Amino acid sequence: MNSKQLFSVLPEAVIIGKLRKPLTLLTDDSRRVIPGSCFVAVKGTQFDGHSAIDGAIQAGAVAIVAQTPCPATAEEAGICWVQVPDSHLADGLLMSAWHNLPSRELVLLGVTGTNGKTTISYLTNAIFRATWQRAGLIGTIMYDDGARRQPSHNTTPGCAELQSMLADMVSNGCRACAMEVSSHALHQQRTAGCEFRVGIFTNLTQDHLDYHGTMEEYYQSKKQLFTGMAASSTPKATAVINIDDEYGRRLADELRPFMRVRTFGTAKDADFRAEPRLISLKGSQYELHYQGKTYLVRTPLIGEFNLSNSLAALAGVVAAGINIRDAITCLAQSPQVPGRMELVSSVNNVQCFVDYAHTPDAVENVCRTMKQLCRQGRVFTVFGCGGDRDTGKRPLMGEAAARYSDVCIVTSDNPRSEDPEKIIDDVMPGIPKEKQHRITDRAEAIRAALENARPGDCILIAGKGHENYQIFADETITFSDSAVVHKYYEEKNPEGRSVPSRKPEGKK
Repeated sequence: MNSKQLFSVLPEAVIIGKLRKPLTLLTDDSRRVIPGSCFVAVKGTQFDGHSAIDGAIQAGAVAIVAQTPCPATAEEAGICWVQVPDSHLADGLLMSAWHNLPSRELVLLGVTGTNGKTTISYLTNAIFRATWQRAGLIGTIMYDDGARRQPSHNTTPGCAELQSMLADMVSNGCRACAMEVSSHALHQQRTAGCEFRVGIFTNLTQDHLDYHGTMEEYYQSKKQLFTGMAASSTPKATAVINIDDEYGRRLADELRPFMRVRTFGTAKDADFRAEPRLISLKGSQYELHYQGKTYLVRTPLIGEFNLSNSLAALAGVVAAGINIRDAITCLAQSPQVPGRMELVSSVNNVQCFVDYAHTPDAVENVCRTMKQLCRQGRVFTVFGCGGDRDTGKRPLMGEAAARYSDVCIVTSDNPRSEDPEKIIDDVMPGIPKEKQHRITDRAEAIRAALENARPGDCILIAGKGHENYQIFADETITFSDSAVVHKYYEEKNPEGRSVPSRKPEGKK
């Protein structure tokens, strides 16, 4: 690809100098620069790529994209310098062009919101695969390019990796891709160059305020997915929005003048409206009202919040072009989403679930579900809060858990650089004293819940879900909530009786 073709996607660029040969590589990582490369200098949260420009030139870069003016030394050295107002945006546009605009060859469906992104992306991907044979998936748990799966390291990867992955999906015969789109990714322009056919908005509740500052800024970051769709030339681009959520209703109203909007929820004016019929430990059923017709929807997912998630998936794939009846049939056979209301054991009539819930709203939803399903017994909730993150939500997490739980065991999540005891101290004010217990060691906290549960009780282990690690200040260890549960039962005596029970420790 020659420079004229590549840099034409940057309308506001100021270009100094020319390239006489095609570029060998486009990269935003100075460590990967080889002779003939174009290096895009991006200012990240921990490192500013502009400080690596000299090193990139020494390594053989022949073109530089940066927000700073071209220095005389670079011009004298024959470097093609491309000055842009926003190198984050330029990075995404260039990476997309470098890979021949792969999102145009896919039905790209993006899911954003505070809660539900992983479940909805899993469901939509499963429906896509069942109807269109091959489809990609990008999200919190894994990346799937249609040929291989790998654990993810970011909910939404950086521009270079994202566009490369989309190109691989096209090469592997995928027709669609379901992608989780985080607020961080939108704010940092990681999805620039992606042409979304469908955007799904789930909800907005308190999270990531350590990064965004206010709920309004958080909302505006999420909204970028849809304003970008409205400004694109993607045919039939559709926003699919949850109007049971107040921010969702606002978003739908703000977008209607500019693009096609489809709504979902239990509200009477929703385009895809659900009426719950049955929610049990075996799954859920509801009536779907759509375009004057009524359909019975069955899903193996548990809880009212998963009713909303499955409804979002149906609305999203229909907007993508899949027949509603086919989508409903596929949904009934959808897989368990790892770490999302996942039943990890059912022994002696004690049901134990693992869930990724780590916001006040998500914790309240899963605990309410536990209380509804655990009619004859008690609800034990084991949870913590992550370190180096939004501290204001910690007492709110305690309140949310205590509202529907009989016993709250507060423990460590991923404390990172913070003192785990201090994090627990921040959570405790939200929990009534008669319900609060603290066991800092997470494995011990889980075992305490298992030992004290009686037949008919339900246990919820919240916060980490699918994660198989725990992050401390000086190390990251292998750790899995579900593995702790399984090990506990493996160590029980042959007759299947529980080890002698003990009460959780009281507050220190």
